[in-house]
Amino acid sequence: MNIPIPERTWTAGSLQVRQYAGRDDLGRAAALDAAEVIRLKLKAQETVRAVFAAAPSQNEFLDHLAAAEGIDWMRVTVFHMDEYIGLEPDAPQRFSHFLMTRLFQRVQPGAVHLIDPAAEAVEECRRYAALLKEAPLDLVCLGIGENGHIAFNDPPVADFQDPSTVKSVVLDEACRQQQVNDGCFGRLDQVPREALTLTVPALLSAERLLCMVPGRAKRNAVQDALEGPVSTACPASILRTHANSVLYLDRDSCPEAFRRE
Repeated sequence: MNIPIPERTWTAGSLQVRQYAGRDDLGRAAALDAAEVIRLKLKAQETVRAVFAAAPSQNEFLDHLAAAEGIDWMRVTVFHMDEYIGLEPDAPQRFSHFLMTRLFQRVQPGAVHLIDPAAEAVEECRRYAALLKEAPLDLVCLGIGENGHIAFNDPPVADFQDPSTVKSVVLDEACRQQQVNDGCFGRLDQVPREALTLTVPALLSAERLLCMVPGRAKRNAVQDALEGPVSTACPASILRTHANSVLYLDRDSCPEAFRRE
């Protein structure tokens, strides 16, 4: 697989930022990095534990990661970072369905841990948190929402000091509208109002964070994340404090001040 060359690189706090020409270069570069993280970790330890995001912004990344060679996926344990409450078990919008189709069924990880939104919320948060805490997380692969969210930590519910590992949340209207904008739902009233999500501290507990954010619709959120205060007004701004984090942008998502065409 050819290695895409970023058009520009810089840092924002501790966050490494790389801008690529387009979505496919972005996704391929991130997949190459994720694959290398997994391969190197598997040389040093018995298993790797990784968390993945489910969103159209992750399509290219997941496709290239599924095609990566030299990964013993049977030694990889995978999680997802959020899930709607209230959808039918076979609903295609379920994030578990998205990740099973896009990645997990293709690579066959040794263990797949899915959030069960049909279970009682408090008990499911406790169960999933216990699974996450069984050992440290090695890798989190995430995106940024149009309102700056990471996972389903929207500005009204994000907490950088959250004592929980997994929690139930009411989704911000901007977050729900994004699901319509992305083509996942036909109308706003079809988008669930509640979800379960890993908290911000749970995401940041991973040794490595790789954040893939293509598309013009994300440009304002990226600008706030890189240039605004580190604040829950833009939850993604906390990525600037993580020592081993990379943000992958394309020309469309890169703020004007940084963009090269």
